[in-house]
Amino acid sequence: MSILYRCRRVPTALAVLMIGAIAVVSAQSAHAQGKAKGASAHFRATAPDLVSKGRITISHVFNGMGCNGQNISPALEWANPPAGTKSFAVTMYDPDAPTGSGWWHWVMYNIPAGTTGLVAGAGGGRNAPRGSAQGRTDFGSKGYGGPCPPVGDKPHHYNITIFALKVDKIDVPGDATAAYVGFNLNANKLATARVTGLYGR
Repeated sequence: MSILYRCRRVPTALAVLMIGAIAVVSAQSAHAQGKAKGASAHFRATAPDLVSKGRITISHVFNGMGCNGQNISPALEWANPPAGTKSFAVTMYDPDAPTGSGWWHWVMYNIPAGTTGLVAGAGGGRNAPRGSAQGRTDFGSKGYGGPCPPVGDKPHHYNITIFALKVDKIDVPGDATAAYVGFNLNANKLATARVTGLYGR
């Protein structure tokens, strides 16, 4: 190969490298923009009642088992569910309960797709969305059961999870356990959003 031929190939190779570099930068920029757009529109939830560093107040604490709260479920709001969402469900679970399996405090499902939140007290059946159902908790009854951790424990974490589901309703028995309902929720979820409250005594 002559020196002249090699010299002619250098500008061509540089041009190819420059075009490739521009393509990579453009792809990375588009990817970053896509991630930013997705981050601003992801499924999210808030709990307006839990505004003081996520601390659960006495109005939401259980009434019984040594606790003297008002047992009112907190208000919840959610936004930006994924496309194809046909219903919602809400669960509240304490992974810190000294049971070996945590403690289910609340299970509500078959919440209509147009719903964007729950008012305070919906877990007691009052102003619950039409068509929704509530499952049995570890208190042995249906409906919301507030926090009541052992005295002296570090504050427990109460994970409130909103499920966006791909089905209008989940088909479970009326007396289904929270674990049974949870199995069906996870089998049909499109996305979840979570709020965590803290309570200790």
